[in-house]
Parts: sequence; C-alpha cells; structure tokens
Amino acid sequence: MESTTTQQKTVAEKLDMLMKLQNIDLELDEIKKIRGALPEEVSDLEDEIAGYQTRHDKYAGDVEQLEQDIENNKAAIKEAEGLIKKYEEQQMNVRNNREYDAITKEMELQNLEIQISEKRTKEAYAKIEQTKEQVEDTKALIEQRQKDLESKQQELEKIVAESEEEEKQLLDERGKVAEEIGSVDRKLLNYYEKLRNSLSNGLAVVKVVRGAAEGCNIIIPPQRIVEIKERKRLIFDEYSGRILADVEEEEIKEEPKPKRGRRKAKS
Repeated sequence: MESTTTQQKTVAEKLDMLMKLQNIDLELDEIKKIRGALPEEVSDLEDEIAGYQTRHDKYAGDVEQLEQDIENNKAAIKEAEGLIKKYEEQQMNVRNNREYDAITKEMELQNLEIQISEKRTKEAYAKIEQTKEQVEDTKALIEQRQKDLESKQQELEKIVAESEEEEKQLLDERGKVAEEIGSVDRKLLNYYEKLRNSLSNGLAVVKVVRGAAEGCNIIIPPQRIVEIKERKRLIFDEYSGRILADVEEEEIKEEPKPKRGRRKAKS
C-alpha cells in the first residue's frame, strides 16, 4: 500500500512524527515488560475470587431455602396433626359405616402427609449439613485466594510506583504526538494503531537496516531503498504492511593501511 504527496516536507514530517510515536510506544512496551504477567495474574485472581463468591452465595442461598423448607414441613405436620385430631372427634359422632370409612381414609392421608414431611425434613437437615461444609470450603478458598491477590497487588503496585512518573510522562507525550499526527492524517494514525496492535513485536514504523526491514527482516529491493531514502512518499512493506520510514546508513570503516618499511641503504 502506498500513498503519494507533492509536499516532500510534509511526508518527511509525517514519517518523523510516526517514528517518534513508535519510539514512545516501545518505551511504554518496556515498562509493561517489567511488570510481566502480574496485571493478568491480578485480573485472573479477581475473576477467580468473584467465581468463588458467586458459588458461596449460591450455597448460602441453598441453606436458607432448605431452612425455609424445614419450617414449611413442620407447619404441614402441625396442620396434619390438627386435622387428624379433628377427624378423631368426628369419628365419635358418625351415623354410618360409610362416614366412618371416609373419615378414616382422610386420617390415613394426613398420616401419610406427616411421614412425607418428616422424611423431607430429615433430608433437608442432611442437605444443610452438606451444604454448610461446601460454604466453609468455598469461604476458605476465597480467603486463600484473597491473600494471594493482595500479595500480587502489592507486588504490582510497587513495580507500577517505580515507573509511574515515567509512564505518565510518556503517555502525555504520546497523546500530544498522536493528536498532532491525527490532525495531519487521521487515516495514517488509525492505520498505525491497527497495525501495531496486530504485530507481536509492536514495530509498525521501521527503518531499513542492512538492506532489510526491521521487525520482519524482509529484503528490500535497491530501487525501493532509494525511494525510502528520498522520503517523497509513504512506502509500506508489501509483506508485513510496516511503514518504511528511513534507511540506516552503514558505517564504512576504512582498514588501516599497512606501514611501509624503510629500505636500507646499500653500503
């Protein structure tokens, strides 16, 4: 991808600004490298603790529901016992076997209801004990992971504090440079940001060194190198999409000339 412009100075200025932005981003990358995986570890621990807390709350809610079920079962038993007592009194005043059998059947149903409620109550008590153990186990996990989180956070905060001022200055400077580039060529800035985020090493604006583009080591044809040196237009590496901003000239070291020895005069 290439774009042309009639203003050589403008292109050169764009390239200089992009290089400046790239260098700032590389310095910020170094700061992030020092922090290593700590930010991700802190985030993972926070997510893990949140998951445990959700589990803990669910178990606690289950215990509350089971306790409510026990109260409901006790109320059902009390109600059934009251009905049985009522039916026993009615049996004393029945007028025929048909009424007696009907009341007896109702009493049997209420006795069955009592048995079912008692069984449910017993099961609920057992479930409560089991769930309370799960609550305590989850609580212990939360406390342990919370300690790990606090340790990681302290470690991260210490590292951040050491580079906080430098990072702030770099971010402020980056904001100004990015704003300046955006005011000149918003599409170019967006391209840089997108490209940089897609590259593992973050090198979106590079120089040609020893005939190859930095970051990908793709050989650049001599004619293209001449064009890059001229900086008359924006040139992009066709393989990686990197912006080729300049060419780093190789220093040519002259080999020291051997000293000639003096000829001895013939006697």
